[in-house]
Amino acid sequence: MNNITGAIKHLIIINVILFVGPQFMKLDFSNLLALHFPKNEHFGIWQYITHMFMHGSFGHILFNMYGLWAFGSPLEKMWGKNKFIFFYFSAGIGAGLVYTLVNYYQFNEIYNLFINAGLQQSEIITILESAKTNDLRVIEYITQEQFNSIIGLYNAKAVGASGAVYGVLVAFGMYFKDAKLALIFLPIPIAAKYFIPILIAIDVFFGMTDYSIGNIAHFAHIGGAIIGFIIAWYWKKNQYIIN
Repeated sequence: MNNITGAIKHLIIINVILFVGPQFMKLDFSNLLALHFPKNEHFGIWQYITHMFMHGSFGHILFNMYGLWAFGSPLEKMWGKNKFIFFYFSAGIGAGLVYTLVNYYQFNEIYNLFINAGLQQSEIITILESAKTNDLRVIEYITQEQFNSIIGLYNAKAVGASGAVYGVLVAFGMYFKDAKLALIFLPIPIAAKYFIPILIAIDVFFGMTDYSIGNIAHFAHIGGAIIGFIIAWYWKKNQYIIN
């Protein structure tokens, strides 16, 4: 990594410090810095930025930081530090917003069932916070699957730079479309112009079905990819430069 660029180096350093530091000090900053559902008491608007620097495991931060370095370095060299930083944070924030919007839509579908069952907002929040209830109105009108789903949405905590990295990945594919890439489970070099759409299609599939592998925020990936595509497309078309 001798050719690591300035902005990416500092982003990696910050991510590593916020991953290692709390573990070393035995502190948990997830309630403060992870991205929570807007109705959750721990939600803060700053979390659309801070969640990008939080990671759930060593493998999580390793893959994200590798992706940031591998695909972001050529972009920072081409765009410059300021432009890359603007792009990176825009993709990451956009990923968080899309993730929230999708969760909010899914949440409201079930939340309205609680309202139709005759519960008040304060009663619903109390149930969501305790994650259990013996209220007959809920038992009668809400299925166990729906109850588990809304509890999961209410208590979800999104962490990781994956959304921003997906934006970087899409931009890389737009500028270096013939670069050869490979998936871990399909170690065959594929041109970026084919590889990246396949990767995003996989996230769309898992995000729209019940076949998701692990606790992955697929719509955050998709959101970062969408914002990254829009910005990179506009810059490539207009040759926009930030001094």
